[in-house]
Amino acid sequence: MPVFTIETTYRLPAYRQRTYEAGTIEEACRLAIEDDDWSGQEEDYDASGEMYVSGVWPGEDTAYRVTALVIPSQFAEAQQRKADHFAILLGLLKIIARAGDAAAPASQSWCQSVEAAIAKAEAILAGARDPA
Repeated sequence: MPVFTIETTYRLPAYRQRTYEAGTIEEACRLAIEDDDWSGQEEDYDASGEMYVSGVWPGEDTAYRVTALVIPSQFAEAQQRKADHFAILLGLLKIIARAGDAAAPASQSWCQSVEAAIAKAEAILAGARDPA
C-alpha cells in the first residue's frame, strides 16, 4: 500500500495595538499597515485558523525532497479556496457583463454595479486598494 508524507498547517494570528494620529480612518489604517515595528506583539491562540494540508509528497519522510503532489482542493486552506473561487467567479461575471453589453442595453444601474464589482475584485486580486 502506498505511503505519503503529509504536512499540515494552521495560522496563528499575531496582533498589536497602537495609537496613530491621522485625519481620517483610512489614513490611520494606512499608517498601521505601513508600521513595521512589531515589538510587543501578542499571539492569539484562541483565534488560530483551521488546520489544512499544506504539502503532500509520495513516500516516507520525503517532504521537500521529491516533487510535491497536488493537494485535493477540499483539504486546502478555506481562505485560499475562497480566493481561488473568487477569481473564477470574477471571470464569469466579466463574461456575463460583456455578453449583456453585446446582447441588449442593460439598465444603467446594473451595469454600474457590475463594473464596480469587477473593479473591486480586480483590486483585491492585485493586492491594491479599493477603487475610489
